[in-house]
Amino acid sequence: MTGRPTRVQLLVTCLVDQFSPRVAEAAVAILEREGLDVHVPLAQTCCGQPAFNGGFTDEARAMARHTIDVFSANPAPIVVPSGSCADMIVNHYPELFGGNDPYAERAWAMAARTFELCQFLTDVLGVRATGGATTDTLAYHPSCHGLRGLALRDQPRRLLEGVLGARVVELADDEACCGFGGLFSVKMPGLSGDMLRAKLDAIADSGAGTVVATDVSCLIHISGGLRRRHSHVRARHIAEVLVERSIE
Repeated sequence: MTGRPTRVQLLVTCLVDQFSPRVAEAAVAILEREGLDVHVPLAQTCCGQPAFNGGFTDEARAMARHTIDVFSANPAPIVVPSGSCADMIVNHYPELFGGNDPYAERAWAMAARTFELCQFLTDVLGVRATGGATTDTLAYHPSCHGLRGLALRDQPRRLLEGVLGARVVELADDEACCGFGGLFSVKMPGLSGDMLRAKLDAIADSGAGTVVATDVSCLIHISGGLRRRHSHVRARHIAEVLVERSIE
C-alpha cells in the first residue's frame, strides 16, 4: 500500500453485528478521528470462517465469493475488528481458490488490502494514541488467530500504552488460548473449560480491572467465565477502550 489512505471499508463480523455492535461503533469513531471516510457495505455477511473450520469447504467458498464481490466494489483498504476474521481473509481465502478459478486473483488482492484494526492503526497509519483515557488497570489477552495468523503481538499493547491514565499489566502465560477456539469449545467442552479456568486465574492474579482482547469471540468466552466467578473484572474489546474517555 502506497501513501496514507483517506477511505476504508469496515468488515463488521458476525459476532460484532449480533452481540456487540458497540465495537463497530467504536471502530468507526476511531477511524473517523484519524480523518478517514468509513464505508460499511450493507451487503456483507459472514466471511465463512465457521464453515471453513468445520470442514464445509464448498459452503465457505460460496461465502468467500460473496464477501469478495461485496468488498471489491470499492478499492479502499478493509479493516476488521477481529483477528480471526482478518486471518480467514488474509491466509485462507487464497487457499480456497485454485489457480484457474476466476476468484483466485481477486482473493489474493483482497487479502493484500485487509487488516485487523490494531494492525491497521499502528502499521499502516502509524497511530500511537487514539484519544482514549481511563484510570483503569488493563490486561491484554492475545487472541490466537490474530497472534499466530497475523503476528499481532505488540500493536495492541502499544495502543493500550497510549491510553491516557491507564496502567497496563501483563497476564501470566498470556499467549495461551482462552479455550474458546470456535467449534473447539463445543466439541471439547471439558478441555475448553480447563483452559478458560487457567486464563481466569491469570486475569485474577494480574490485578486488572479490565481484560482487553481484539476478538469478541474470546471476550464472550472470558466474560461468561468471569460472571460465573462473580468477578468484578470487565472483558472489553480494545476498540471500546481506545475510544472511551472516562476521565477528563
